[in-house]
Amino acid sequence: MATDKKILRVLRGERMDIPPVWLMRQAGRYLPEYQEVRAKAGGFLELVFNPALAAEVTLQPIRRFGFDAAILFSDILIVPQVLGCSVHFGEGEGPRLQPVSDDFINRLAEKKFNPIIVNPIYETVARIHQGLVDEGFEDTALIGFAGAPWTVACYMIEGGSSKDYALARHWVQHKPEALVRLIDSLIEVTAFYLIEQIKSGSEIVQIFDSWAGLLPTEQEFRQWVIEPTRKIVDLVKTQAPEIPVIGFPRGAGPLYKIYIEESGVNAVGLDQHVTLNKAQRYQARLPVQGNLDPEILKTGEGLEKAVQEIISSLSQGPHIFNLGHGIIKETPPANVERLVQTIRRI
Repeated sequence: MATDKKILRVLRGERMDIPPVWLMRQAGRYLPEYQEVRAKAGGFLELVFNPALAAEVTLQPIRRFGFDAAILFSDILIVPQVLGCSVHFGEGEGPRLQPVSDDFINRLAEKKFNPIIVNPIYETVARIHQGLVDEGFEDTALIGFAGAPWTVACYMIEGGSSKDYALARHWVQHKPEALVRLIDSLIEVTAFYLIEQIKSGSEIVQIFDSWAGLLPTEQEFRQWVIEPTRKIVDLVKTQAPEIPVIGFPRGAGPLYKIYIEESGVNAVGLDQHVTLNKAQRYQARLPVQGNLDPEILKTGEGLEKAVQEIISSLSQGPHIFNLGHGIIKETPPANVERLVQTIRRI
């Protein structure tokens, strides 16, 4: 692994005048070339589990925009399938899962996980790694990822997406023992999954906790967000101590501070609601990643000004430029090009 790649240097604490940049969901529906490959695959999960096509869509934004990192094209709901939970994506719909039952939870301790299911993902990682070399992108780092246990559990409990994940929050209050068993299993499988991605060629891993903001109290946040993340980081570091781990507890608000202090991550992704003053304080402890509002990128209004404000505010410490969440599908590719050009001419 080349350790002089820009993003790896920043993750080791180096400050750069021009920060490295990649974007969450940089491979996706806003790109016409992605739409062509998706149509060929026939469905979302069919694309995810097709190593040749998944590697191709991962490389597409690197060719078009020259980002400093490629992130594996996959989904955070791969891990539930290892636990025996069915996952489906209907056309134009969010994910659909069979909600976990008491019987499912009771059998977790004796359940034999099926890691063969995710072998195609590791092949995709290896193909991307080789593709970056073959196409002359040796300075581009490869990021693997997984969903955090709390966020993945929310989907498994609800049976899919939800406006407020009321059932998952009900488990926090009324079924904590069952939730502990589910989270513990997710910790084990997620750590294994990330370690295997690293063995296949990932140079960085990110843990997405998209629904961290659902837990308003410090005690709940510590138990269901920080502790599972810390355990995963510890397990990953026992096998790959040199690999940086980025945590993204979206919506954590004032609880970002204790996440940074206690989760063990090497860097933290900031959503668009984190003020730049707070981002500067967090940056004093570790590298920060973020946090342009995806709506600004979509409309293009005030884009250059917003980019300049973020870079100016975070120029005194280690910073990776990114969005506060993923690229919105209606975003014109020309706006992404403007973004990258603005960052690199500052």
